[in-house]
Amino acid sequence: MKKIDNSSWEPIKDQIMTRWVSEIDPKYPLPEYPRPQLKRKEWINLNGLWDYAILPKDVIFVKKFEGKILVPFPVESALSGVKGKLKPEQILWYRRIFTIPDSWKGKKILLNFGAVDWEATIWINEKLVGVNKGGFTPFYFEISEYLKKGEDNELILSVWDPTDREHQEHGKQSLKPNIILYTAVSGIWQTVWFEPVSDTYIESLKMVPNIDNETLYLKVNIDSPQPNDIIHAIILETEGQIIIDQDTLN
Repeated sequence: MKKIDNSSWEPIKDQIMTRWVSEIDPKYPLPEYPRPQLKRKEWINLNGLWDYAILPKDVIFVKKFEGKILVPFPVESALSGVKGKLKPEQILWYRRIFTIPDSWKGKKILLNFGAVDWEATIWINEKLVGVNKGGFTPFYFEISEYLKKGEDNELILSVWDPTDREHQEHGKQSLKPNIILYTAVSGIWQTVWFEPVSDTYIESLKMVPNIDNETLYLKVNIDSPQPNDIIHAIILETEGQIIIDQDTLN
C-alpha cells in the first residue's frame, strides 16, 4: 500500500484559527465513528491526506495531481492545506489508494460519505460506481464488485460545485461574498469511511418519540430482507437498565 507523507500538510497560515487546530493529526483527523445511531464494530476511516487537483471542467482524466488535501476539510478552508477556490467551470479531483482487510472477504463493502458539496462522481479502479447530487446529506455505494481482493485499490472522486451560479441549494454561500460574508464550501466536508455488512443488513433507522404517550415509533429499513428475519430491539434506561427487549418478525 502506498505510504502517505503526512509531513506534506500544514494549515494555511495567517488565518483565523481555533485553539483545537494544534490537536489535528493529519493521519487521523476526526477519528470518531460518524454515525452514532447506527454504529458498526468494523469500519475503516478514510479521513486523511488525499491527492487533489483543480482542473477545467472539460478535463476527463487527471494526468498529474497538484498536491495533498486533508479530508474532510473543504478545499476553501485553511485546514484543508489548500484554501483554493473552486469555480463553476472547474472540477475538484480527489484520489486515494486503499486496501480491504482479508477478514472482510465474502461481505458487502459500503463506501460512505458524510457529505460532499455538490455533485460527486465516484470511480473505483477506473470503473464508474455512481453519482450523487446534494451537498448536505450522507450517501453511500455498495462497492464489492469493483474491488481487487488482496491488492491496492484506487478511489477517484470528482466534484463540481457551481455554488450560487446555479439553482441547487447553497444557503448563504457565495463566490463573491458581499455584506453577508459566507465563504463557499466545496468538495468533501464530512467523514469518509468503509464498513463491511452481511448480505442482509440494516440500511437506516427512523425513530419518532411521543413523550406524552411514552411511546417510540421505530422503523427499520433493511437491505435484501429474507423471509422470517427477526428484528431485535432493546431500549435501555440512561443507567443501563433494560426497559424493552422485543423481537419482531420483518
